[in-house]
Amino acid sequence: MAENAADLQAQVQQLQQLSQQLQQLTQQRMQMEALLSENTRAAKELEALDDDAVVYRNVGSYLVQDAGRDAAVERLRDEAETMEVRIKRTKGQEDQLRETLEALQQKLQAAFAQQQ
Repeated sequence: MAENAADLQAQVQQLQQLSQQLQQLTQQRMQMEALLSENTRAAKELEALDDDAVVYRNVGSYLVQDAGRDAAVERLRDEAETMEVRIKRTKGQEDQLRETLEALQQKLQAAFAQQQ
């Protein structure tokens, strides 16, 4: 019985760790989605500018002149594509982690039910 209790305690700790990992992944995905939305809005705003408009971008703590409107839009679109891939990968990781978490929860619930 002591081994069983130790096993259950280890599984509860694993459940807590998985839950924290899921929460972190969800926060990361939400941050990436916010950045994607910001990049998309910025690209639309840049497209509305004249072709010869002067465009600046952040480089560290400085603003530097970009190569032009079209180059800036292209850079934002490339970043958006990369972000979409990362979001998709993160969603897949979340789904896998959620499935593992649910399976462990069910296993623990069954084990606790047997003890009573």
